[in-house]
Amino acid sequence: MEQLQLAVPTLFGLESLTAGELRRMGLSEVRSENGRVFCAASAADIPRTNLNLRTGERVLLVLGTFHAGNFDALFEGTRALPWERFIPRDGTFPVKGYTLNSILHALPSCQSIIKKAIASRLGECYGLTTLPETGAMYQVQFSLMKDTATLMLDTSGVGLHKRGYRAVGVAAPLRETLAAAMVMLSRYHGQDPFCDPFCGSGTIAIEAALLAKNRAPGLDRSFSAQKWREVPAQLWMDAAEEAMDREYDGNYDIWGGDLDSQAVEIARENAEKAGVADLVRFETADALSFHRDAPYGRVVTNPPYGERIMEKREAEELYRGFGQAWRKMPAGWSLALLSSHTEFERTFGCPSEKKRKLYNGMLKCDLFLYGKRGGPAIKREPN
Repeated sequence: MEQLQLAVPTLFGLESLTAGELRRMGLSEVRSENGRVFCAASAADIPRTNLNLRTGERVLLVLGTFHAGNFDALFEGTRALPWERFIPRDGTFPVKGYTLNSILHALPSCQSIIKKAIASRLGECYGLTTLPETGAMYQVQFSLMKDTATLMLDTSGVGLHKRGYRAVGVAAPLRETLAAAMVMLSRYHGQDPFCDPFCGSGTIAIEAALLAKNRAPGLDRSFSAQKWREVPAQLWMDAAEEAMDREYDGNYDIWGGDLDSQAVEIARENAEKAGVADLVRFETADALSFHRDAPYGRVVTNPPYGERIMEKREAEELYRGFGQAWRKMPAGWSLALLSSHTEFERTFGCPSEKKRKLYNGMLKCDLFLYGKRGGPAIKREPN
């Protein structure tokens, strides 16, 4: 089977997690760069990666990479690639992408030239002067970085963070891929009690349940490459069957709470759509009075930042109150909390054991990791 190359874009800070996922799937030649991970693959790995990746944003099939110092080089390099291997005579092939630190920085011009080059190649191959573009979607993605062009086809369609279970969200929802990453970084594997006291629409708790059950996050959605002749239906069925065979049955203690009763109802509906309603409990609850008697467990949460939902001063009061509740928890509990607030640790009341820089969309955040409950309080500076 001929070897292909895949590129998986990620949110900044998640590259190593995505690379680890690909290696655990048995893919080879895995390498990371800022915002994306590459690997060698076969056609059968296109369904496998789309169905199983928790932290990748989409799966792109790399057609080729070449130097493009001017528009002629961009046209000729694009035209030289074997587009007809994947795009049939009636395939629809819109073009989008980005340029960074390149001589060719005019995005519309780059899109137009790439489109013309592909049309020229396909027209010659199929003996057509005008391509109908009435068939399946073959979204062309390109990147131009430091005058190096990478041309790809998007096998996913809608981004992989769209699992299919979150039809309705709440204000400032957390992307599913980031929620899954937070759960993975907390080292949760399903054995310990798991809580999210700021659960919103339930994304973190649902991703924890999917991880505990080892359920592939893409099983309930469709992908662009399901309509491609190069990725036959049997490969998708095989990948889905393989994924379902790896699922675990078990009883898990996963809980989400939120002060907003409407958000809690939405979280329950989302858990039902995700097929994990029997694994997660959602309740209307105040995080400032959060407590558990179990001697150990994990809290993974994403409280308001004071950026979009509430004012900064209100967010600080929330952090301060939650910090007081946290320090009353049994010593065996750990915490992973995402915030963009630059003074989070001071207002929370104790320093984190580790910090991991992550991005929630374009918002730079830190994942504050507390290995055990408590720790020395930070003295507040006088006002």
